[in-house]
Amino acid sequence: MCGIVGVLGNHEAAPILVEALKRLEYRGYDSAGIATVNDGVLDRRRAVGKLVNLSDLLVHEPLAGKSGIGHTRWATHGAPSVTNAHPHRAGGVAVVHNGIIENFRDLREELTGYGMEFVTDTDTETVALLAQHYMSQGADPVAAAMQTLARLDGAFALAFLFDGHDNLMIAARKGSPLAIGYGTGEMFVGSDAIALSPLTDRISYLEEGDTAVVTRATVAITDANGINVTRPIKTIQIDSTRIDKGGYKHFMAKEIAEQSGVLGQALQHYLSDDGQIHLPGDGLDFSQIQRITMVACGTAFYACLTAKYWFEQIARIPVEVDVASEYRYREPPITPGTLAIFVSQSGETADTLAALRYCAGKVDTIASVVNVTESSIARESDLALPIYAGVEVGVASTKAFTCQLTVLFMLVLKAARDRGALDDAALADHISALRGLPSVINTALEQNDAMRDTARKLATARDVLFLGRGQMFPLALEGALKLKEISYIHAEAYASGELKHGPIALVDEEVPVIVMAPRDALFEKTVSNMQEVMARKGKVILISDSKGLSEASEGVWSCIEMPSIADALTPILYALPAQLLAYHTAVAKGTDVDQPRNLAKSVTVE
Repeated sequence: MCGIVGVLGNHEAAPILVEALKRLEYRGYDSAGIATVNDGVLDRRRAVGKLVNLSDLLVHEPLAGKSGIGHTRWATHGAPSVTNAHPHRAGGVAVVHNGIIENFRDLREELTGYGMEFVTDTDTETVALLAQHYMSQGADPVAAAMQTLARLDGAFALAFLFDGHDNLMIAARKGSPLAIGYGTGEMFVGSDAIALSPLTDRISYLEEGDTAVVTRATVAITDANGINVTRPIKTIQIDSTRIDKGGYKHFMAKEIAEQSGVLGQALQHYLSDDGQIHLPGDGLDFSQIQRITMVACGTAFYACLTAKYWFEQIARIPVEVDVASEYRYREPPITPGTLAIFVSQSGETADTLAALRYCAGKVDTIASVVNVTESSIARESDLALPIYAGVEVGVASTKAFTCQLTVLFMLVLKAARDRGALDDAALADHISALRGLPSVINTALEQNDAMRDTARKLATARDVLFLGRGQMFPLALEGALKLKEISYIHAEAYASGELKHGPIALVDEEVPVIVMAPRDALFEKTVSNMQEVMARKGKVILISDSKGLSEASEGVWSCIEMPSIADALTPILYALPAQLLAYHTAVAKGTDVDQPRNLAKSVTVE
């Protein structure tokens, strides 16, 4: 969602804010803006579209001042426009906001009754006007901000800047992440450590309900009850927040290519030299677990669907998988002996965090699979399992997905061992296959040219179908999602056996059908479904290994060969063609690969 940043510094703030916003642009790129205080005077610059438009504006209309706030927007209330762009200003107050103010209509009506005029369509303008209202009644900036925050319902991260106060910023967090960066004679505020890492390596994270009164020398934090608190300052590794394309045209291409390396790092952290799986902290004992609930959104949800097959087939534990945005509203009953697992790349996904909080106190244990170890989901879990993917900038998740799958698979093996579902020999076979996974991934990447050639054919399609059976079904879903996300081609995925129960009506010579079919126990059945497509002149793209292609490639429109791998690990391997087909199709169509329209990397609103 939106990204926010604030600076109380010793140098001109505008270029610092813009550079920080570049590191946050993955959160939203509908518009961008900054506000500064210079010689006591508050001023701002805003531009619609990507951040480069704001940079161009600042060349012609510079903005001086060593104190400032900035924002890159993913639109919720109000279409992208200069008027609706942040920072919002009312009199001597400027505000940047990530989240949604749910009661803004009531507040808007109240403020209108005071004679205040609204000029935007946003919920955030209400925050600025409310603070200005309290200041007009005699409140100082801190008191006005506190009174304003007490009136707000919803989820938000907020930063306030005030006319006449070049050494004051107020930051608040409720539902959306916010961090404080500590410098020498300067302070910073940002949506995450990625934004702040070039400025400082000392970061503290605000907790739910915290408000921080920030000056260049001090940070005074109060919690949701108004009690003064301190939050631990942690030193971050700058290398872990580095953002660059490394010579690739797109972040997505770089992140796809990085998968063998980051998978190797994940394996190194979880696998000992003697072939044992070690979890962080006190780990998990699966011998007493009766049921697992898994909750996530988007690509992470498909990782959970894949893990369901693994947990049930290998560890023999029943698993329920839910979309986070629906889970807590169903108010599902939770039985004793339940482990809840929440999967989120950012660890800040609003729906997933809300589902976690619903489970708190109801389940035996809460575990999370996250890429950001200091995230809200990680901090509120009994056990956080890092995936070690490194910073992922491309909006379409790639390396995070395969790392999620890899960590979940190791969790499955731990569960199976704890429950006696795997003997030593079977466990050793799985571990051996895992250790060979990075090498197999590298081999699969050698098919990049073949996937690019196939993608050029896909680029002309309006509709695409994906088919898969068993553990390939979630990968078909992931493939369809990737294609939709970055190429804007309508794509749907079906369990292969369900094709004849309706979707086959869509098949004609204009609809490519991508079939994910490693030569496994379900191969023959999947091929039978593929033949049903071909009999109706459907254009089949078959993704399989050499053995599968030798048996079933006759008459297909295109085929892509994957290396052979242990059956259980095929979902991790087959994520690569799902990613690369989408990537090359998007490139062929000329869409914005890393920043596709209407999407953002971190979804911190409901």
